[in-house]
Amino acid sequence: MTDTKTAHNTTQWLKSTAVFCIAIGLAMAMAPFTFLAPALSFFVDLAHLPLDGAQQINTDTEALLSAISGGLLCGLGAAVWLITDQLYARDSALARRMITLTLLAWYVPDSLGSLAAGAWFNVVMNSGFLALFLVPILMTRTSQEAVA
Repeated sequence: MTDTKTAHNTTQWLKSTAVFCIAIGLAMAMAPFTFLAPALSFFVDLAHLPLDGAQQINTDTEALLSAISGGLLCGLGAAVWLITDQLYARDSALARRMITLTLLAWYVPDSLGSLAAGAWFNVVMNSGFLALFLVPILMTRTSQEAVA
């Protein structure tokens, strides 16, 4: 596969994942106030395995925190989209560094906080989400190093 084709595939993958991130963020932000509330309660229960219904989004404070975290996740997706769309073609190395740092700035505190809260399975879900972004970045980097 040519370097140009790999870069194109990477940008498409990153943009698709960014849209997914934005959609999840919007769903989290709006869930407590809409028909999505049961899905959000399921998510927090899943993060705190076992699935026992013990974790729910029931209070105004929990709804506020869901709105804040959903908004931040939406912003993360928007940032990745913009970096990919506006910078990746001109300077893929800088774009990869910016996206990687942005993702790690989310992943590390989110995962450490999840562990501290007893929601270890959220770290597993975070890792899968992180991989959706890092796999194409690492594939492009490897491809560009092979060409050089």
